[in-house]
Amino acid sequence: MLYNWPGSNLVPSFITYFLSFIVLLIGSITDLKTREVPDWVNYGLILSGIGINLLFSAIYSNPSFIINSIVGLAIFFGIAYMMFYAGQWGGGDSKMLMGIGAMIGIDVSQKANQFLAAFFINALFAGAVYGLLYSIFLVFKNKEKFWKEFKRIISEKSVVNAKKYLLAIFALLVIAFFLIKLYYIRILMLSFMLVILVAFYLWNFVKAIEKSAMFKLVEPAKLTEGDWIVRDVYVGREYICGPKDLGIEKKQIRKLIKLNRQGKVKKILIKEGIPFVPSFLIAFIATFIFGNPLLWFI
Repeated sequence: MLYNWPGSNLVPSFITYFLSFIVLLIGSITDLKTREVPDWVNYGLILSGIGINLLFSAIYSNPSFIINSIVGLAIFFGIAYMMFYAGQWGGGDSKMLMGIGAMIGIDVSQKANQFLAAFFINALFAGAVYGLLYSIFLVFKNKEKFWKEFKRIISEKSVVNAKKYLLAIFALLVIAFFLIKLYYIRILMLSFMLVILVAFYLWNFVKAIEKSAMFKLVEPAKLTEGDWIVRDVYVGREYICGPKDLGIEKKQIRKLIKLNRQGKVKKILIKEGIPFVPSFLIAFIATFIFGNPLLWFI
């Protein structure tokens, strides 16, 4: 599927899409291997996107290239910022998205056939399916730890009490089901019961995956910027880092390394996120093949 560029010139289109694909491929490999994407890959994509589009604007005497690049970077920065602080993506995922926005750009004068709009929709679909499949993979990879953790969570007092409330709600819904004669109301009630049941066990399923397969103790020297810290770290009364930081910063890592050398801090419990960059690569390819999935319903 061909997406338009300023002046309908195919050379800039080919170069920017090809470079984006190569960087996504490199990022996917490093993300799967090391659970992180090096800053030089992400920042290189952002700077290259701006630089290449600035060059195209000069070559073709058309400012639309650099304008579209800046608009794409700005819009995807906003999306990435929200997704990062919502805890859905890590820092590497967010920077990669910003780089794609800067490289390909968004043409504000073009009402339809926007590649990045289609790419983002596909990324949401691909991310959901990919996240589910990767979670199932983690369950099978750590099945003994997972089932042990899942049974422990289900037997916790708070979860047991929640199950009692659910049973009470179910009992009321079952009584109402037999009293109500309207067919569509019965369907809604059954759907509601199913959603409650699935949501309850899915929530505990995710918690069990996190604790059995995604929590890891690491030495401060092995921490990387953006790692999610599971518990607050204090030395005396001084706060060093914790979950509220939404990703540890370099200055905090340096401080932890120093404290580790002094024998005041040993290992830090972090949560390893799902490597989401491969889902961006899948979405990128899917956008070329299928376009925007929302247009199928219009």
